[in-house]
Amino acid sequence: MSNNTSQERGWLPPVWESPAYGEELDRLLSRWLRGVSGLPASVVRPRWQPKQPALLPPETNWCAFGVVDMPIDDNPAFVNQTEDKTELWRHESIECLASFYGPAGQQYATRFRDGIGVSQNNAELNTQGLSLAGYSHIIPFPELINNQWVRRYDFNVRLRRKVVREYNVKSLVAESPTDIPVTFSGE
Repeated sequence: MSNNTSQERGWLPPVWESPAYGEELDRLLSRWLRGVSGLPASVVRPRWQPKQPALLPPETNWCAFGVVDMPIDDNPAFVNQTEDKTELWRHESIECLASFYGPAGQQYATRFRDGIGVSQNNAELNTQGLSLAGYSHIIPFPELINNQWVRRYDFNVRLRRKVVREYNVKSLVAESPTDIPVTFSGE
């Protein structure tokens, strides 16, 4: 990312990125939704895409999902300070809306809701750096598509993760007071 350090003037971006965002996060969430609900890959789709695919027929069971909120804690911690770097640790929530469509949409929504409570499924999610933090009840939300009512069931899931970013912040620790390049002035 950047070779800049706190000893130089200018912006100080992180040395490396740790968590998945954007399309990479969508792929991770898609694998999770497919694995737990049992829906095939071709019918679990990100809600917002650059090239929106055609809608599936009303008799098809499918799921649209998307990140709808990312609240954070307001107090990141700066830890693991060394002479050359420091880490910023922050806890982040990811609010995901999953909409299950089709004649068996309610069945897939309840299957997913119950499946995310299984410890083995949460352990698999943990390997991706995420953890289940909570979820809503299932809301029936029929949608009028092409002048036809389609069954739809919305379900919100809240995930948590720890975000770690490393910055080239140099320490002020010195071997002796004469090593510190500081000038004091005044009375």
